[in-house]
Amino acid sequence: MSDQTSLKPSKDLFYIAEQTGLKLAIKGRLVTVVILMALMALTRGPDRAVDYILAGILFSGLGIAHYLLIGSRFDRSWVKYVFISIDIALLSAAVALLPAAPETDIPQIMIFRFSIFPFYFILLGVAAFSFAPGLLLWTGVAGAAGWLSAFTWVRAGMDRALEWTDLPVDPTPTQFLEIVLNSGFAGTGSRLQEAAVFLVVAILLAIVMRRARQTVRKQLAAERETSLISGMFGRFVPAAVAESMIKDEGALDPVEREATVLFTDVAGFTSMTETKGPRAVVDTFNAFFDAASEVIGRHNGVVTQFLGDAILATFNVPIEDERHAQRALDAALDLMDLVKNETFAGERLDIRIGLSSGPVIAGNVGGGGRQSYTVYGDSVNLAARLESLNKEYGTSLLLSQSTADHVGQEALQRIGEIEVRGLSELVGVYTRAQ
Repeated sequence: MSDQTSLKPSKDLFYIAEQTGLKLAIKGRLVTVVILMALMALTRGPDRAVDYILAGILFSGLGIAHYLLIGSRFDRSWVKYVFISIDIALLSAAVALLPAAPETDIPQIMIFRFSIFPFYFILLGVAAFSFAPGLLLWTGVAGAAGWLSAFTWVRAGMDRALEWTDLPVDPTPTQFLEIVLNSGFAGTGSRLQEAAVFLVVAILLAIVMRRARQTVRKQLAAERETSLISGMFGRFVPAAVAESMIKDEGALDPVEREATVLFTDVAGFTSMTETKGPRAVVDTFNAFFDAASEVIGRHNGVVTQFLGDAILATFNVPIEDERHAQRALDAALDLMDLVKNETFAGERLDIRIGLSSGPVIAGNVGGGGRQSYTVYGDSVNLAARLESLNKEYGTSLLLSQSTADHVGQEALQRIGEIEVRGLSELVGVYTRAQ
């Protein structure tokens, strides 16, 4: 299911499903009518062939008309009820009025011993494709009523109709056959039983269809929520990462593991706010944050916070990535190329980046019903410290010793060691080789 489809209201989706199902059912109905028409015309003699062909043409024409109406500007919710009612009415009229076997002039009541009743179930099957419980119930009621109406009409024209009640108590086989095989045997109880079974099947199908719709509705709601979350979160992380995080229910639980933290800040932010209007500043940083998030996400990084003009991103949390340090360095280099080659709302920017690897704690924090995903640890503070130190060293990118150890020092230049508040040992600092 596409994102666009999954975000449609459930009512619209069910309406589309009904239309698609009905069209499919009408195609199947048309094939069935053609096959039955051909079989009847070939097996029932030339005298009846024309009748069956005409009946087939009539039913086929109704199906085609219904098919063309579905989804058109003339389509209405009640149209499907009208066509299923016409089918039932025509079938019932044929049972009641067309001679059962004109060549033998047998009583019309004999038609109820032929294999006619299963045709009503074909109509029930057509209704089932609509995915509409209401149409199934209507087909059950109308079909049962049509079958009994045809039977009542034929039985009313009989002078003397035999019933099951005419059988004596504990009848002999001869007595049983004399009644049941008699051409005047109506078997009202059997007809009532057939109508009841038809109605019960329709009710059961309607219940199943209703439960199926409820299940689908819940699934659509879940998919809509997932799409919404993925759409918002996916603006800051790769689509594959966002989907994985949503699918894995524990992905956002608090975790502690080694990760690489990227901290980047825009140089000259203060002067920009003084010379540019607020709208221009917001437009510039929105454009930059959008482009920077795409770059970070392309390297499996996750933007955890926007801090004024700064971005805090993490690699290896919340989604594990063994090459987190290298991916963070690649993302940093691409960010530097980005600001070198692009403008943002017409403005050029300079950025400073700090990278540090080490143990972090990551998870959802917040209160008052509001939460955000963030990270804690010395590596976070060190990355921010390194970003700031770029001003002193005249660089744009600084890496900690731990990050340099991960990625290899061949393409890096060691600058020296620094003291970091809270750390007992000096920290080696690197930048990219010139």
